[in-house]
Amino acid sequence: MTRPIRILLIDDHPVVLEGYRRLLETEPDLEVVGQAQDAETGYRAFVELQPEVVVLDLSLPGAGGLTALRRIRSRDPRARVLVFSIHEDELFVQRALAAGARGYLTKRSAPTEMVQAVRAIASGGRYLGEGVSLPERSPPLEALTGREFEVFSLLAQGRTTQEIASLLHISPKTVGVHQTRIFHKLGASGPAQLTRLAIRHGIIRP
Repeated sequence: MTRPIRILLIDDHPVVLEGYRRLLETEPDLEVVGQAQDAETGYRAFVELQPEVVVLDLSLPGAGGLTALRRIRSRDPRARVLVFSIHEDELFVQRALAAGARGYLTKRSAPTEMVQAVRAIASGGRYLGEGVSLPERSPPLEALTGREFEVFSLLAQGRTTQEIASLLHISPKTVGVHQTRIFHKLGASGPAQLTRLAIRHGIIRP
């Protein structure tokens, strides 16, 4: 028999984790080998378990899903990650794919799409769920690099420089450099403006 596709699930909602674990394991060619509920635990589980496919939520406690995605891909450039997120904004799709995701599904997708997407990505393909699209025009936040976008998202949540440094595994000085560049690129004068911009683009909730 062919060995099942080994899958790691990373999502901060236990009910969601359990739901799509059961969904995937109804298929004889799929096996869930691990689960995690935050970015750091998810990364460690990836290193330990070495799954064929990672199903990753973007709204995770701590550094967040995009940072987890970047760390996983830095650890193994061949890693196959399927983003499964409530975020339907095209900006998130673009950021996830730029960070190395091989597919993107929203949580409004039909259950059968999850199975199709995992199989497609495991076989080396890519998968964008029904209704998922990329932006035709670049919003202001597209001026930010991947790392700057991560710092921006955390600043908009009210995180301190020290907290951001710890979450992203970089120095406070580096965070400060990114912060200066973010303010310059976005024409912002302070964190409050960043928060309003993040709310407007659906990155954080009011």
